[in-house]
Amino acid sequence: MDFFKQTFTAESLQEGQLILIDKPLGWTSFQVVNKIRWHLKKQHALKKLKVGHAGTLDPLATGLLLICTGKKTKSIERYQNQEKEYTGTFLLGATTPSYDLETAPDQSFPIDHITAQRIEETARQFTGEIEQYPPLFSALKKEGKRLYEYAREGLNPEVKSRQVLISEFKIQKISLPEVHFLVRCSKGTYIRSLAHDFGKALDSGAHLSALRRTKIGTFEVENSFTMESVYDENSPKNISLKLN
Repeated sequence: MDFFKQTFTAESLQEGQLILIDKPLGWTSFQVVNKIRWHLKKQHALKKLKVGHAGTLDPLATGLLLICTGKKTKSIERYQNQEKEYTGTFLLGATTPSYDLETAPDQSFPIDHITAQRIEETARQFTGEIEQYPPLFSALKKEGKRLYEYAREGLNPEVKSRQVLISEFKIQKISLPEVHFLVRCSKGTYIRSLAHDFGKALDSGAHLSALRRTKIGTFEVENSFTMESVYDENSPKNISLKLN
């Protein structure tokens, strides 16, 4: 028996379903959507089916991705506007052009002067409404062109800052050069930019070395399906916890 075929009907998919997926490392959000769309269309003999996601995760990030089908895709913006929660790791002492591991380190900095107290104090500086510059290696558009396209051409176009809200920035563990954190933030917040700015504020450098989205609004990654379980007909998970 097929996982999705036991769970959905063609009619319910068109009326709209919200599916919680735990995006794996290395996958783009677009790839997840494509895989699920293909599977659902095939299993239910559908010629057309709208499928979208509410909030992109970078390929190097894992965690909660909300997948909407049918009429539920009209609610994507509402889900995107909800508060997000992330856990992850900053690596102090080096920066990268992408602010994460997508690109190799380009500069090194000392970290001997950094204490646990200073890390905690610096985290508090980034709590509340802050101004943030999106990373140049991002999908935002400028004059109809993605910023990462400029970056890959060696160009550095002017990027405007944006105001974002960080409602909680908690340091969970310090094991220099690694700093483990939990962040709750508004739509549009770039954790990569937070890593970069955090390093600057410490009179050093930093980049994002790991990121996992754990919540979107009231939806939690613990109640999501892995991509493996989506295709595993013997999965023991209770689907009633993962669909809305």
